[in-house]
Amino acid sequence: MNLRELVSALNDFAPPALAESWDNVGLLVEPSPPHTVNTLFLTNDLTEEVMEEAVQKKADLVLSYHPPIFTPLKRVTWKTWKERLVVRALENRIGIYSPHTAYDAIPHGVNNWLTKGLGACTSVPLHPSTAPSSPAEGTHRVEFCADAEHLDAVLSKIKEIPDISCLTTLPARVEGEEQTRVSLNCSQKALLEVVALLSQNNLLHHKTEILLLQKPLLPHTGIGRLCTLSEPVSLSDIIERIKGHLQLPHVRVAVGAGRTLESPVKKAALCAGSGSSVLKGTEADLYLTGEMSHHDVLDAVANGISVILCEHSNTERGFLSELRDTLAVHLQDKINIVVSEKDRDPLQVA
Repeated sequence: MNLRELVSALNDFAPPALAESWDNVGLLVEPSPPHTVNTLFLTNDLTEEVMEEAVQKKADLVLSYHPPIFTPLKRVTWKTWKERLVVRALENRIGIYSPHTAYDAIPHGVNNWLTKGLGACTSVPLHPSTAPSSPAEGTHRVEFCADAEHLDAVLSKIKEIPDISCLTTLPARVEGEEQTRVSLNCSQKALLEVVALLSQNNLLHHKTEILLLQKPLLPHTGIGRLCTLSEPVSLSDIIERIKGHLQLPHVRVAVGAGRTLESPVKKAALCAGSGSSVLKGTEADLYLTGEMSHHDVLDAVANGISVILCEHSNTERGFLSELRDTLAVHLQDKINIVVSEKDRDPLQVA
């Protein structure tokens, strides 16, 4: 497949607009076009060892779940390992694409895969995603009526305010008088200027309406998951299920205050990777994630919530095998898809 055709297909699979605002997703490194992709190489982390594996396996595009370029690079030299990744990629005509939190949000993504470790359950996103393009512009809609005496002057001044869009006018009849109904979309900042302008022209009392434009929620899409198990299961059984699903010999466990390893778990909140900010404040019997800060663990335990920590990338990496099969169908088996054998969590128990 042509690289741009493939990137378009990957963006359809998980729209980059679903990623968190702080994230850096999409095509990060692009060899000079035209660039044909015969082999897509999947990894959770793109380290130098993994890059050498990609070169040996003749990869044309690396899909790295975590973006190897996150903070801006001021130069591309041989000095630091992330700069060397870019050098090696371009030398070998390998593109780099990262989906990261877009894969966290989608219904067929990392967090839904992680729920399978709990057993039979239903789940909903902890922080639902909103439709990226609805409404298209503005955070507020303002509608008001103006008579012929004020209309031209007000419209002229409104057009000078930044962040005004979708400005329309329609004939209206108010209390038996012919007037014009003005409708516009604006940002939060522009709203203050619009209200101030209407106040100066004594138009606020002329049936002015200010509406908050809210984007509709996308079903089954968002960050984190709150899972309700079909039947309560003891914490010790959940631990064994998670270890089996993630193929780990051990996990770290903090037992909630007033609970034991035999206490039942009915509701579990989970987030792949680093889940402190996503899970915090959620009422559940269990928090499942890769890593949390010491103090956030203490808070959870004090509130009677048990915590299972598996290390950051261990809650993500196993998804790659499922992703390989799903992408093969999505891409109609047009390219070879390979999962890294060198990719692994950097932490081990000594």
